[in-house]
Amino acid sequence: MKNYQEHNSKMFDRWNANGWRWGQGIDHETYEKALHGDYAIYLTPTRKVPEDWLGDIKGKQILGLAAGGGQQMPILSALGGICTLVDLSDSQLRSDELIAKREGYDIRLIKADMSKPLPFKDESFDLIIHPVSNCYVKDVLSIWKECYRVLKHGGRLLSGTDHYINYIVDEREERIINSLPFDPLVNKEQEKQLLDTDSGYQFSHTLEEQITGQLKAGFILKDLYEDSNGEGRLHDLHIPTMLAILSEKK
Repeated sequence: MKNYQEHNSKMFDRWNANGWRWGQGIDHETYEKALHGDYAIYLTPTRKVPEDWLGDIKGKQILGLAAGGGQQMPILSALGGICTLVDLSDSQLRSDELIAKREGYDIRLIKADMSKPLPFKDESFDLIIHPVSNCYVKDVLSIWKECYRVLKHGGRLLSGTDHYINYIVDEREERIINSLPFDPLVNKEQEKQLLDTDSGYQFSHTLEEQITGQLKAGFILKDLYEDSNGEGRLHDLHIPTMLAILSEKK
């Protein structure tokens, strides 16, 4: 499929219509708690981002990259951040829009494909929040390069990334059935697996792509932690499948 991103965008809208976890925005009580410094932000399913990864964000320019769904941006706005959200899904953007209207704060919403050049000038942001999502994009190095470009010097990138482990196992996570890389644009059997389960177009990425890719883009690696899927057999066996990374622009 040439335009797999359009397919994924519509898929996220279908998932949200069925109550997808990552498309359900926070409630008013959670927002109110964040106003008083009681909050949790997630880049991966179960482990919250350490507070020192964020620091004092009051008045800072923040980019939520593929971070729609009304979960990270409302919290960051409550903490005083000036937020811009980029997402490819209409329903993901709408979730953030509805919460912003409900709570009375401003947010800039932009529908855009993160695999293409971002519509911002160099050094526009102090902080980028990028929860697990680049598994839906074939090339991640271009994403890291764009993140580096639009960050100010000393700015931070907080990214959640998906290990390749999820892509070698069957749907019940009991058997190894796939070779790597997992690439449905090349491997028709892998494409069929995804389309049969309405999982969109997803791609495995190596740790070299995720970590060394950021280093090649110019970032300094500051910290990281692993996480699980939050559900399923791999989670029950305590097998990490996700990685959260804190990086800084020189």
